[in-house]
Amino acid sequence: MTVPANSATAATPATDAIAGQLAALRSEIARHDHAYYVLDQPRIPDAEYDRLFRELQALEAAHPEHITPDSPTRRVGGQPLPQFEPVRHVVPMLSIRTETDTEASGARSFDARLRKELGLAESDPAIEYVAELKFDGLAINLRYEQGVLVQAATRGDGSTGEDVTQNIRTIRGIPLRLQGNAPALLEVRGEVYMSRPDFERYNNRQRALGRVTLVNPRNGAAGSVRQLDPKIAAQRPLSFFVYGLGQTAGWPLPATHAAVLDALADFGLPVCGHRVVTHGAEGLLNFHEHIRALRNSLPFDIDGVVYKVNSLALQQQLGFITREPRWAVAHKYPAEEALTTVEAIDIQVGRTGALTPVARLQPVFVGGVTVTNATLHNEDEIRRKDVRVGDTVIVRRAGDVIPEIVASLPERRPLLTPEFIMPTHCPVCGSAIEKPADEAVARCSGGLYCPAQRKRALLHFASRLALDIEGLGDKLVEQLVDQNLVRTPADIYRLTSAQLAGLERMAEKSAGNLLAAIAQSRQTTLARFVYALGIRNVGETTAKALARYFGTFEALLAADEETLFKVPDVGPIVAASLVHFFSEPHNLEVIAQLQAAGVHWSQEPAAAQVESAIAGKTFVLTGTLPNMTREQARALIEAHGGKVSGSISRKTDFLVAGDEAGSKLDKAQALGVAVLDESQLMELLQS
Repeated sequence: MTVPANSATAATPATDAIAGQLAALRSEIARHDHAYYVLDQPRIPDAEYDRLFRELQALEAAHPEHITPDSPTRRVGGQPLPQFEPVRHVVPMLSIRTETDTEASGARSFDARLRKELGLAESDPAIEYVAELKFDGLAINLRYEQGVLVQAATRGDGSTGEDVTQNIRTIRGIPLRLQGNAPALLEVRGEVYMSRPDFERYNNRQRALGRVTLVNPRNGAAGSVRQLDPKIAAQRPLSFFVYGLGQTAGWPLPATHAAVLDALADFGLPVCGHRVVTHGAEGLLNFHEHIRALRNSLPFDIDGVVYKVNSLALQQQLGFITREPRWAVAHKYPAEEALTTVEAIDIQVGRTGALTPVARLQPVFVGGVTVTNATLHNEDEIRRKDVRVGDTVIVRRAGDVIPEIVASLPERRPLLTPEFIMPTHCPVCGSAIEKPADEAVARCSGGLYCPAQRKRALLHFASRLALDIEGLGDKLVEQLVDQNLVRTPADIYRLTSAQLAGLERMAEKSAGNLLAAIAQSRQTTLARFVYALGIRNVGETTAKALARYFGTFEALLAADEETLFKVPDVGPIVAASLVHFFSEPHNLEVIAQLQAAGVHWSQEPAAAQVESAIAGKTFVLTGTLPNMTREQARALIEAHGGKVSGSISRKTDFLVAGDEAGSKLDKAQALGVAVLDESQLMELLQS
């Protein structure tokens, strides 16, 4: 008689009965979770819910072979994570254009713009919209496969977010398994938030225990989702509203956005009830005013409303501009304001020498945070608002994020208060201040001679999106520049253990870790290197466009303005900045020194080149690679046309595994996915 390999768990009447009992308990608890957390209509007392939950826990403990990933007991949080894994969004999580106009023109201008783009005459019917709330939380993408939640990721930069699945699983309002006939693949986008009552209850409990409280609901939600320890996230009272779709498969899309939201609600996902289907600008304005009246009575924070074209066909016709959909706009409410006093006006010197006046304020609580500083932008802005030291000013959190001085109150000004005068020389290095006639910004002419510019340039060079030198932060850069150990980015690669160990808070181990990070940064990408140089007007997106177009640094270096104009995202101002930067001998000398110090990158596939053999292939990265970070490996793979995913599936082509590769390696081997080490990856890319 042959014994089946899985005889320990082979189906018997007894095991079938246990599995059925477990499934019934899970289903009942899921129904009560949905009623309590989504519908706000509890059906049983808490004591009865607790009894069901304990019964499920006991039964699973006795029969662990029957535990499933979608069990309610899996919400309590797993082991702490060393870091969040990157997740590539197949459908980018785009931002929405914001109308900060608080008057009727915000809705009317949006409606008029769409009617014009659609070629509608005045006699044509009004456009049908869906109007929703703009939640003040953290945007999240949930991925369900065969109805089961398999991954949750933050927005990140829109293209790549962070895997926060363990923390999201602790939110009871998010179903671990969808109701009804779920699609094969369904990604939904929504907002994690903390309600005001939950926020107050949590803080009251923390105070009673003598622990740290949360500053405001938004920070509480964002910080909870990004906790490395899921058990801490599980203690935070978080909620979720879904408002849109990501990638889908095996699901015929409804014709309208409103029907999509209704379908998502039928799947058991929480959809906010404050939404309407309306027509034309007047319908949008009515919703805007209606929600404005309700805003303070809502149990959660919002900072505006969102208007979306209802027809999915019209959405597709309107398309996108840059990274924003043409068919949607956020119409924000006035930000909260408060009065305070200007105690001083300081001048900050930026990486490009730009001088920015900053008002130092008597601390004031505005919109959930204590504000002590507010930017005054430039000299023209100070003159326009007539802000002086000692003034009483109105402070607003512009966009509910950036503190801004709205106006000063001259009637409260102390007698004989002088106007603020911008310095004629740099307050840091004493170099002359220059202000071109066609610019509002004054700049220090000292360049890298100026310690402030040098510090900012070094911090930019070492930043995460540039050379990503972990450990090279503000305090350390301050010391390196002040002690004249580093004058240019190339000097970073000449630092020794002895030099570092002599700095404040830099013991031998810290120095060794930093030197290892510096050595690791030598292997980078062309896009990162170009961005790290800090060329004026060249941001991360432009640097990527340049790398993709030219393929090699030599080709970029040789390009004139006419050639640069052919690059997407490059206009006259950017082209002039590039030509000017690469014409300066001292910049070329620093670049040569960096290359001599071993900073290098793989050749990018230029726009004219044929796609490589890995184009369209899907990779997953795990473990610690010996000579590059996972972010650097991702960039190399993407530069050659490959895709990088955060999770293993049958669709994965390659797993790139470093030291301490964990469960992903086991799963890849079980699925028959090809496993590469770093050297094999490089061979594949070069082939």
